[in-house]
Amino acid sequence: MAVLTAELLFPGAGSLKDKRRRLAGLTARIRASFPVSVAEVAHQELWQRGAIGVALVTTNARLAQSMLDRITDGIGRDGEVELLSRRIEWFHPEGDGEEGFPGWGGPE
Repeated sequence: MAVLTAELLFPGAGSLKDKRRRLAGLTARIRASFPVSVAEVAHQELWQRGAIGVALVTTNARLAQSMLDRITDGIGRDGEVELLSRRIEWFHPEGDGEEGFPGWGGPE
């Protein structure tokens, strides 16, 4: 299981309504293109800042990394938002505190 957190900037957003419109479009495009869950996770009350979390459940590490890379590439190409940073966290399915699956090599 992997969770991507992306810090975002919405340049020129003049209101929360404008930011939320842009964010809704971004999250809808991600959901339509990938089998993931996505939600706003921080900066809800700031006009030009945002953060989304993207959760992906799979046992295939290469697929997960590829999919998350494609998602962040798409965010970077979106004309309505700028990607400030991203972080990927890997979680072991047994929940024993180990990050990553055996042989995955852990987070980036």
